Amino acid sequence: MPVTSRPRDPANHIYFTLVTLIGGALLIYFALVPVFGLNVAFHFYLMLWITMASAFNVSSGFSGYLPFGYVAFYGIGAFTTAILVKKAAFPVFLALPFSGLAGLVLALLFAPTLRLSGIYFGIVSLALAGICRLVITNMPEEITGGSFGIQLGSRAHPVQSFYVMMGVMVVALATILWLSRSRLGKALRATRDDADAADMMGINVPRVRLYGWMIAAFFPAVCGGVEAWYTNVVDTETAFNTLITAKTVIYAVAGGLGTVTGPIIGAVVMVWLDELIWRQFPLLNLLILGVATVALVLFLPRGIVGSILRRKPQWRRYVP
Repeated sequence: MPVTSRPRDPANHIYFTLVTLIGGALLIYFALVPVFGLNVAFHFYLMLWITMASAFNVSSGFSGYLPFGYVAFYGIGAFTTAILVKKAAFPVFLALPFSGLAGLVLALLFAPTLRLSGIYFGIVSLALAGICRLVITNMPEEITGGSFGIQLGSRAHPVQSFYVMMGVMVVALATILWLSRSRLGKALRATRDDADAADMMGINVPRVRLYGWMIAAFFPAVCGGVEAWYTNVVDTETAFNTLITAKTVIYAVAGGLGTVTGPIIGAVVMVWLDELIWRQFPLLNLLILGVATVALVLFLPRGIVGSILRRKPQWRRYVP
């Protein structure tokens, strides 16, 4: 009896075609920014916030955790790169992987808090971020630079750091795209929805949560390291600024948690909006942005992408 192959699902073909076309177009666009003299700083931070919001989505959208102290990973990554480059004479390209490693170590230290849930986890993570900041602040000035921070000297290179940030964004989005369709991603969603049921199905809930937590911690730590290279200075006021967590949460929620495209769309829309408001009303920037965010949450509680998919559920097969 002849063996017949399974028919291909046309939805998968459309899905991967859209991912390839849209991803390729964005990659070409960002790659040409320095070439055509566009605003490098704006696009650098746009890529940074896309990466931050997407990584946060792994923790909140996939795993169900809301870490109010998310800035801790960013800050520890920034200081790791700065200390290794300035004090240990590491090349920047060698220091950046250690920033990611520092984020993973911090994630392991925070891992016991994964037993908590909801607001309790958020509050504890915020407290731990404050402890990290205090530890860095009270370290010897010879290491952290004290209140003046660490100046990287002549090592700043905006164009190189721009392309490295683009590479980090691509790796982060590729990882999250893989995660969304992998067994690990399905296990994360299962534990998010009902941990007891997931455990009965044979899912190792603590291990799955830890894997998701480490992915969510790695990329903001690397982002902190790249941003330290880009700005050429690191201090506790900026590296551990709670506004970093706030913007990350806003951008991710604005686009819609639980999807790959949601945080990307949210970051693009909100960063452009933030830039537009800042140019027109620099003194009222945060106030107007806050009002816009509240309005967005009230009228689109599932975010931009989430609200569209709710009205057009048949599109879920094609939207990552």
